[in-house]
Amino acid sequence: MKLFTYTAETSTLALAEAKKELGDEFSIISQKKTGDGKYEISVAISEEDYKKIKSKEEEQKAKDELFATKNNKIAERLEIIAQKELEKKRAANLAQNTFPQSNLPEEVSLQLSDTVRQIAQIAGVNSTMPQRRSPYKQLEEKPQEPKEKPKKETKDSSDFKVLKGEIDRLNDKLKLIQNMFWEERGPKKDGLIIPHEFAEIYRITKASGMAKEHLEKIMQLTLELMPIKMRENSVLIKRYFREVLRKMVYARAENLSSNSKNIMMLVGPTGVGKTTTLAKLAARYSRMLNKNYKVGIITLDTYRIGAVDQLMFYAKKMKLSIDTVVDTEEFVNALDSLKYCDYILIDTVGSSQHDRAKLESLKSFINADPNTKIDVSLVMSATTKYEDLKDIYHTFSTLGIDTLIFTKLDETHSYGNIFSLIYETKKPTSYLSIGQEVPNDLNVATSDFLIDCLLDGLIKA
Repeated sequence: MKLFTYTAETSTLALAEAKKELGDEFSIISQKKTGDGKYEISVAISEEDYKKIKSKEEEQKAKDELFATKNNKIAERLEIIAQKELEKKRAANLAQNTFPQSNLPEEVSLQLSDTVRQIAQIAGVNSTMPQRRSPYKQLEEKPQEPKEKPKKETKDSSDFKVLKGEIDRLNDKLKLIQNMFWEERGPKKDGLIIPHEFAEIYRITKASGMAKEHLEKIMQLTLELMPIKMRENSVLIKRYFREVLRKMVYARAENLSSNSKNIMMLVGPTGVGKTTTLAKLAARYSRMLNKNYKVGIITLDTYRIGAVDQLMFYAKKMKLSIDTVVDTEEFVNALDSLKYCDYILIDTVGSSQHDRAKLESLKSFINADPNTKIDVSLVMSATTKYEDLKDIYHTFSTLGIDTLIFTKLDETHSYGNIFSLIYETKKPTSYLSIGQEVPNDLNVATSDFLIDCLLDGLIKA
């Protein structure tokens, strides 16, 4: 294994130097910003790959020397053609006394196109031919001398095509260099440089509302793991980045086993849609799955005006049992009365994360029966910014949160806050509410769906 270090004004230029010497078969070991403001990258390459590169360099060097010789001859021949045409033009104008000496540079420029002039410069041949605006048109207007052999014209025309092809390839490389200006505007922090190839995916992810520290960590991980060859294709970059993100979020599959009783309690702040979400879950379990499960509902929300009436309406429509309780004793009795149900869904009063009294009350219901396992789902709105989501989770975590449910995904275009909370807490998401319609606007959460929302936006089926 051989190690090499490259230093340049930007990390992209340093990487370009590495690729110029080592091709694409090396691995980036580290990259950092030096004290003098430059950027240094360290790379490693196997002995076998290094020998192959050196062998190719020798072959390419021989080809380049042959090509340069050919280009020099072509450029010299173009100069000769131009000089002959100039002498013919000068002789004709002198015979008519219409060739002013002051117009000599302009007349010379009529003989060759800008492409020919540029190739002469690239080939290393000094040329006195200035630019002109439409050389081919004016050349075509001049009749060819009858003494000129057709064979020579064909050869010169072929040479022009070869040279023009070289210029086209150079223009393609110039476009790539223009894209590299992204690095001068791109983010720089703690030595992390975002290459221009990642500019699009970085903008999308940053605009999603993802926490800055998470975005930078993920970008660093992607830069370290992504093979060099994949960086040249924006589609592959996005696909690779999507896969990295997908593996960093957690989703919990539905427990549809008929052998176990499922008791779910929905908790969360006021106004996030707990009651509507509970109604969607009740309809899903009792009507929409292959098996119509028996569902019972318990509500602890006797404080909010209309909350009980809303649940009564849904329960009556779906022909489900519903109990309203005010203390832990009634709660235990309600659980016992619904023991025939496959699913028991518990609605709770909305609580601010700063209302400690209500949180303690909820905890007393959760612990009311030590023999009963209650699955606690924290319901939060996707429209809440990440810092507030984190604060809500931290406060409600005293209840023993098992899973997360996010609502109102249809009311925002930014989902990075959801990603950051899941990534930070390592808690799985179980359901996602994508609208107000009961029961259809509820999706079982998957990592694929979450990342699709983050990168492409919400697309309803």
